[in-house]
Amino acid sequence: MKSKTSENEQYLSASNRITGVVVMVIGVVGLVDIMLEWRTAGGLMVAGLIGILMVLAYAGLVRPSINLAAEGLLIRNHLRDFQVPWNKITDVDVTDILRVHTEAGKIRCPAVQLVMRDMRKQRVGGRKLKADSSVSKADFVVNRLETHMDQYGPTAEGEVVTTWARPELSIIAVLAVVAILGEFLR
Repeated sequence: MKSKTSENEQYLSASNRITGVVVMVIGVVGLVDIMLEWRTAGGLMVAGLIGILMVLAYAGLVRPSINLAAEGLLIRNHLRDFQVPWNKITDVDVTDILRVHTEAGKIRCPAVQLVMRDMRKQRVGGRKLKADSSVSKADFVVNRLETHMDQYGPTAEGEVVTTWARPELSIIAVLAVVAILGEFLR
């Protein structure tokens, strides 16, 4: 019988995603209120600013993730994506956030973060960390990355590719134009 292990694995910060979704829901409520009470062109400016804040909440809190696949590692940071082949990764570690070391430098990954409380407990050595602490979760991700490096690194090919988050940046630009237009129409 075949094991049901997934070809692709994704790691992210659930608490950041929840916070981001809450902020975006509050933004939607604000936008609905502006649409229902539309009276001034200043509302257009405020709607544009609320929209920009919603996109920034998405980019900062919901978007960051790490995707492991046989082809390589996809790191989705706030406004950039890094496609890293397994053979280009030289080391992986965690300080306050996950860092992937390549020949060209370090790539920081905000999808895996350590909680300061857990870091203090680890340094002091007092109470033991729980199994679901941020330190143990980060160690698990590091172990998975090292396993993929060992498994796929010898056969991997390619270069590190960096791309901008074009949809998010485009939406921010359009909303900024809407906000500026709203300001001029006031």
